[in-house]
Amino acid sequence: MRIKLNVSHLSNTLAAALLAMAWLGDAHATPNIQHWETSNGARVYFVAAPELPIVDVQVVFDGGAARDGDKNGVALLTNGLLSEGAADLNADQIAEQFDALGARFGNSSERDMAVVTLRSLSEPDVLDPAIALLNKILTQPTFPADAFERERNRLLTAIEQRKQSPGDLASEAFYKAVFGHHPYASLPEGQESSVKALTAEDLRAFYQQYYVAKNAVIAIVGNLDRQQAEQLANNVIAGLPAGQAAPNLPAVDPLAEEKTIRIEHPSTQTHILVGAPGMKRGDEYYFDLYVGNHILGGNGLVSRLSQEVRENRGLSYSTYSYFLPMRKQGPFILGLQTKNETADEALQVLKAELVKFVSEGPSAEELEAAKKNITGGFPLRISSNSKIVGYIAMIGFYDLPLDYLDQFNAKIEAVTLDSIKTAFQNRIHPDKMATVLVGGGQSS
Repeated sequence: MRIKLNVSHLSNTLAAALLAMAWLGDAHATPNIQHWETSNGARVYFVAAPELPIVDVQVVFDGGAARDGDKNGVALLTNGLLSEGAADLNADQIAEQFDALGARFGNSSERDMAVVTLRSLSEPDVLDPAIALLNKILTQPTFPADAFERERNRLLTAIEQRKQSPGDLASEAFYKAVFGHHPYASLPEGQESSVKALTAEDLRAFYQQYYVAKNAVIAIVGNLDRQQAEQLANNVIAGLPAGQAAPNLPAVDPLAEEKTIRIEHPSTQTHILVGAPGMKRGDEYYFDLYVGNHILGGNGLVSRLSQEVRENRGLSYSTYSYFLPMRKQGPFILGLQTKNETADEALQVLKAELVKFVSEGPSAEELEAAKKNITGGFPLRISSNSKIVGYIAMIGFYDLPLDYLDQFNAKIEAVTLDSIKTAFQNRIHPDKMATVLVGGGQSS
C-alpha cells in the first residue's frame, strides 16, 4: 500500500514560521479540546492552534483488523487501496494533486482502527482543494482491479517473508497463544490462504460497512476557529452515509493456564516473548500499570529488567516490557533476544523478575524517579500539532475524558506503591502467561 508524503511546498512555507515559534516550545500549554458531532453522526475533536499556518486532520474508523471476520487481511487492503483510485482520479493523479498543493496524505490500519491523515497549509486556496481531494478518497474510492492485484501480491510477498523472520514468527505465535479465538489473535496482514481468497468485492463490502460517519472520529488541530473547523469536518465527510457504529467487540478471556511454545529457527539468537492480556484503554488501573511498567521494563537501560538481564547477567543487549492497551484488553508483553545457548537462563531470569515485581512492587526511590521521568517528559508528548492530533484522535476513538491530557500528570502523581502492587496483582498473573521462543535451530 502506497502512502504519499509530499512535503516540498509545505516545508518551504513553514520554515520561517517554525523558527519564529521555536522559543515557545517550553511554554506549550495543554490543548483545549472542543467536541461536537456532524449532522451525519461523526464525532469531531478540535484543538485551535493559530501559532502555525497548518492544519492536521485525522479520520479514524472502527475498521481495523479486529473487524476482518473470516477474511483476514481485508481491513489492511481496504485502507491501503483508498488512494489507489477515487472518483475520476487514478493513484498518480491523486498523488500529483496532493504534491501540487504541498499537502501530506497518509493511511494506515491496525487491529482496532483504520486511519487516514492529511496535513496542509491553512490558506483556503490550498486547504480547500486538499480537503476536497481527501473527501473524494473517503467517499468515492474505486478499488481498481489492477491496484487490487498488485497490492494483494505485495501483501502475499510480505507474508512469505514473514516466515523467515524469527521476530515475526514469535509475534504471530504470541498473539495466537494470548488471544485464542478473539479477533485480536490474527495479524492485520492476514494469512496466505485468507489473502489469496480475497476479492475486490470483499474490500468494497468492508468499506461500505465500516467507512461510515457514525463509525468515524475526526480529529482536527490547526490554524482554524470553531466555525471553520465545523465547516472543514463537514467537508471531509460530505456524502459519506451515516451508517452504524461497529458492534462491540467480544471480551478478551484471561489465560487459564501457562502456555509454552517453542519454534525452531536457524538463527543464532532466540527471540523470547512472554505475556498475557493486560489492559484496555480507560482501564481503572491504567496509570498504576503505566507507572509500574515504566519501572519494570519500560524505561530503557535503567529499568529493572535491563539492569538484571543485561547489566548483571549479560544475557541480552536489550530487554523490555510494555502494555498495549486497545478497545478491549490488549497484550502485556515482556521480550528479549539472547544467544541460543542462554535462552532458558534468560527466560528464567525474565520470569523471576516479573514474579518479584508483582509480589513486592517497586521501591519508593524507583517510584519517585519514574514519576519525575514521566511528568518531566510530558511536554514533549504535546510539543507539536501532529502529536496533539494523534492524542485527540485516541481520546475520541476510545471515548476517554476530554480532560485526559489536563489530568495526565496529576494521575501519574497520584500513583502509590500500594496502587501499583494492587494493579499488577489484579491484572498480571505470572503463573498464567504465554511464552514463545523462536530460535535454537542450526543456522545454515
